[in-house]
Amino acid sequence: MIQLHILHAGYCTCPEHIAIRGGSRTHIRFPAMFALIEHPRHGAMLFDTGYSYRFFDATSKLPYSLYRHATPVTLTEADLAVNQLLTFNLRPRDISRVFISHFHADHVAALTDFDRARSVYLPHAFDSVRFTRGLSAVRRAYLPSLIPSDFDSRAAPVDMSRPVHLPPEYAPFTRGYDLLGDESILAVELPGHAHGQMGIFVRDDSQTYFFVADAAWQGRSIRENRLPHLITNLLFPDPKAYRETLGALHSFHQLHPSVKVIPSHCESTLRECVAPPRAESIRP
Repeated sequence: MIQLHILHAGYCTCPEHIAIRGGSRTHIRFPAMFALIEHPRHGAMLFDTGYSYRFFDATSKLPYSLYRHATPVTLTEADLAVNQLLTFNLRPRDISRVFISHFHADHVAALTDFDRARSVYLPHAFDSVRFTRGLSAVRRAYLPSLIPSDFDSRAAPVDMSRPVHLPPEYAPFTRGYDLLGDESILAVELPGHAHGQMGIFVRDDSQTYFFVADAAWQGRSIRENRLPHLITNLLFPDPKAYRETLGALHSFHQLHPSVKVIPSHCESTLRECVAPPRAESIRP
């Protein structure tokens, strides 16, 4: 049976009213969530990676420094994914796959740390940013230097020619992708915030989780079908698709209230889900 641990590596800050209409002008934290998925056959895997110190190197000069100034990041040594995994008796070499929701920097900044892992993503998510540089990359929240030099050799893009029909417990989502071939992790496309953004359904021994990345920034947005500030239309590649995706997530929550829907940056949602680490010795 899968064991799931929801963690986060650093955070940025932004006014709440940008993330959700009607929010305050107070700056709130946006934790960079990542999840550790321990599978009985495929071993330890990650959903995204959160921030790493490479983010600061990648944003040290213009135009990429504009990204850092727009969303100031706080990160400590203890926050790093590689250090948090030690608590679970895991080293970077133990990670077999990283499921990449999309290629924004706060989701892929630590990819280089996991140099044996296969990267699993929807192909057009990377195709849409692969060759962007400079201001064009900044507008897409993409930092080219965060992509490992051997990325292509370890890439495992999802074969979108082989979708699976999802049963009623996933409605209104009807089309997905079986990422491991055993239906333990099912992916769906959540367009709007980024091209090819991928969400995943995962079930442990007692609970179903739906990781929705940045399809919404706040859990309240999903529960109330409340959009972010209009200014975000300038940032999203497809605002219409974003609205439709948020509407689908709202419907999903109403139909399946027992499922834990996890946006990547909602501090209150993550606080409810983060469990204390296992008390195990660390490998020498």
